[in-house]
Amino acid sequence: MSETQTPALQYRLDGPEDAPVLILGPSLGTTWHMWDRQVPELAKQWRVFRFDLPGHGGAPAYPAVAVGELTARLLRTLGELGIQRFGYAGCALGGAIGLELALRHPDRIASLALIAVSPRFGTPDEFRQRGVIVRTNGLDPIARTSPDRWFTGGFAATQPAITDWAVQMVRTTDPGCYIAACEALASFDIRADLASVGVPTLVLVGSDDQVTGPAEARTLVAGIPDARLAVVPGASHLVPVEQPGAVTDLLVRHFSTAWQPAFDSTTGQTAIPAAALKPVLASPPQTTPIAEIAPAAPAPVVGGGRPDPYDAGIKVRREVLGDAHVDRALAQADEFSGDFQEFITRYAWGEIWDRPGLDRRSRSCVTLTALVAGGHMDELAFHVRAALRNGLTPSEIKEVLLQAAVYCGVPAANSAFKVAQQVIREETTPEE
Repeated sequence: MSETQTPALQYRLDGPEDAPVLILGPSLGTTWHMWDRQVPELAKQWRVFRFDLPGHGGAPAYPAVAVGELTARLLRTLGELGIQRFGYAGCALGGAIGLELALRHPDRIASLALIAVSPRFGTPDEFRQRGVIVRTNGLDPIARTSPDRWFTGGFAATQPAITDWAVQMVRTTDPGCYIAACEALASFDIRADLASVGVPTLVLVGSDDQVTGPAEARTLVAGIPDARLAVVPGASHLVPVEQPGAVTDLLVRHFSTAWQPAFDSTTGQTAIPAAALKPVLASPPQTTPIAEIAPAAPAPVVGGGRPDPYDAGIKVRREVLGDAHVDRALAQADEFSGDFQEFITRYAWGEIWDRPGLDRRSRSCVTLTALVAGGHMDELAFHVRAALRNGLTPSEIKEVLLQAAVYCGVPAANSAFKVAQQVIREETTPEE
């Protein structure tokens, strides 16, 4: 998608028009209202910019399948408003956008706060399976269990209105945009890049966060040169909602002390005298130089001068079959079978599955039919899982198998239906 085609984001501005801009980024399944309790205090000192993710809070439903794509849409929106430099605080997926900004656009961001953030959110398999569940069952199962992931048990029990609000936020999200955001989290992994984050960073986490808890927060602090940790007791994943006062105080303190002289978002000049920021440092804060990023090494080549398709193949293989399956297959390979694993990665996945002529849904349909025809039921099981990941619904898989019964034989299709039924039941049943 070109820059001119990049959709802008739905946003809201609060606070003095001439104040430096502070951006608040939401987590998956929430809206800008998750920051409602922070805005009154923050808006005394900053021009607070909040935004909704695509398809969240009634925002236009233009799915984005990568954190970089969400970042590009945010920058497009800021560009339309003439905002060049800003502070940024983000929760979970919103924090991933902040990290992407700090790594790819370090000139734009003055200071960073990461709330309930991880350099890698769980495993790609977890988020891609969540996408399968939403595609099959809609968002209701995810919505009903959101309070369990977001809040401590005591808070959820004593704050039923907030709990209901959280459930409704998820229910009203566009399913396609939610699935795309799951894909964005599945592919997000900046563990190797943390040392290149060159802005003052507050890492904030709830003590009882079971999604991205203190262990993930400490990984961020250990890897980012200029970072400090704040653990909020008695809070879970959506800590700005559960402990609003503590989060507000931490954000005010961080952005007041770790931000270099405040910049006017339009002119790039100092907008507010340093004395107006409380508390004030006697000398400018020290910053860590951003590490120089070395150019990527050229891809290996195979015969005929073509790039070796192995790297593309292992990437596609993991995205389609899942890390767990691929890791298991590679771990079981030995001196006898290792060459075969390399062969199928390079040629089946790198040469064929990575070709642009068919999308992955279509390739899954072809593969399912071929496996039924050959009677390869073990392979069929994990390719049914792959088909669900690639966007086929159970009803569409059923249609593929029905047509295969006509052309490949009823006995083969009978076995295939048994295998597929079991896999679909396992993959699309929400965990309670």
